[in-house]
Amino acid sequence: MRRSGRNMDWGFPRWRAYGHESSEAQTVRLCDREGCGQPGNCPAPKSPHSNEKWWFCQEHAAEYNKGWNYFAGMTPEEAAARAAEEERTNRGFRQANPFSENSLSPEREALATLGLDTGATDAQIKSAYRKLAKQNHPDHNPNDPAAAARFHEVQKAYELLGKRAAAK
Repeated sequence: MRRSGRNMDWGFPRWRAYGHESSEAQTVRLCDREGCGQPGNCPAPKSPHSNEKWWFCQEHAAEYNKGWNYFAGMTPEEAAARAAEEERTNRGFRQANPFSENSLSPEREALATLGLDTGATDAQIKSAYRKLAKQNHPDHNPNDPAAAARFHEVQKAYELLGKRAAAK
């Protein structure tokens, strides 16, 4: 039986990640900013409609993005048309505003669906779910599609809050 050779990863500290048996040097892409020797791991587009990218370190990527203008080189009409197209494409996504009463966390939305406050206990959540599920169940309201929709909303809310309670 052949005896195995000596492995260079036997001591501390390990110079390579576990599972890498090659002793070759790893190639690291450097930041594209002239004179910077940091690794360039943050891609940034060279122009709005191009697949070419700059590769910057985090500091230079932040500096580059601060001065980035998506509409640079476009006429005002082209910029307005492009903005309208982006708005049309992104319809259905709402802009989050942390100070708006309409933008609630998923837990708060679920509690509001069940008609509860943020400090509700697990027993109160379960009781509210059972009450609303019984009221809106499709078997109790066979010809009411709105009741079925409310029943599904109540179910989703209870599932979300049940996962939250299990995570505690």
